[in-house]
Amino acid sequence: MVYTYNFSAGPGALPAEVLLEAQAELRSFQGIGASIMEISHRSQAYETVHDEAQQLLKELMGLSSEYEVLFLHGGASLQFSMVPLNFLSEGKVAGYVHCGMWSGKAWREAQRIGATRLLASGEETGFKQMPDLSRLPITKDMAYVHLISNETVDGIQLHSFPDTGGVPLVADMSSDMLSRPIDSSAFSFIYAGAQKNLGPAGVTIAIVRRSLLDGIPDTIPDILNYRIHAKHRSLHNTPPVFSVYMVNLVLKWIANQGGVQGMAERNQQKADLLYDVLDNSGGFYEGLAYKDSRSLMNVTFRARDPEVESKLLAELEQEGFMGLKGHRDSGHLRASIYNAVPYEHCKALADFLIEFQRRHG
Repeated sequence: MVYTYNFSAGPGALPAEVLLEAQAELRSFQGIGASIMEISHRSQAYETVHDEAQQLLKELMGLSSEYEVLFLHGGASLQFSMVPLNFLSEGKVAGYVHCGMWSGKAWREAQRIGATRLLASGEETGFKQMPDLSRLPITKDMAYVHLISNETVDGIQLHSFPDTGGVPLVADMSSDMLSRPIDSSAFSFIYAGAQKNLGPAGVTIAIVRRSLLDGIPDTIPDILNYRIHAKHRSLHNTPPVFSVYMVNLVLKWIANQGGVQGMAERNQQKADLLYDVLDNSGGFYEGLAYKDSRSLMNVTFRARDPEVESKLLAELEQEGFMGLKGHRDSGHLRASIYNAVPYEHCKALADFLIEFQRRHG
């Protein structure tokens, strides 16, 4: 099968321009006669890429000098453990918002390490709607409040963030970082696996407010200690050099596309296009997420009945549409329309869905 349209949930689509640039210098990075994957991470050639990527991310997110940008291993899943290991001290409690599969995993990992408190849950709606975060029961004994900005499985997204009254706000933004403007000053710690909007799998971005680093206990192994990684500029051990290099290229691409605001405008257009097809289908298609929580990154939906849905998935595959089968835990269909997915690909999907309904409706 030759695919033309990539709607994979992660690793997701990368910009065609970035892939071509990486291809062109794969064997000889900037003419040095060796690949970026073959040179020392202590070399000037790599460190320039490393430092530039950190600076580009700071500029695109509007981060002040209060923040450190780290490049880590282990994906967002390792951060589920590292966050409480570093920040959940004795006598404190960590507050968690449970809005889907990934936030549930983060909460369960934290329970292995220290005291936690469930602040809000979307379980009543089957995680089809983000819970109300306007009146979270935040108390002074809280080490931090943890949430996930976009749940990829059910296709729901937070469209505003809570005021935590000075308690550090921690967010997993793996699937929507740099897809829309945010007020970075509202957060004390942000992390994201790169493989949705930032680059390929292999590197995790962590953004930490420096004031949090001082309270990290010395008992944590160095490789799991954010303070150690910040002290060594994410070069404490060998970083995932190729993934960082690719992140650098993607960040430059985002800057050239109008920055985060440009991404937001494009992402809104893409999402509107697909949601309009679902909403105007007369029930032939149905969006799975509540309208007030719909994600701009992951459009989840189902067809009229299981037989029609099976035909739809089979025809989509035949026509070169990749990655539209929903997550194994929730099924149905999911179109992941991250930053690098072109509007034209979403238009092709929308047109196909309309034509399929005409033939099978």
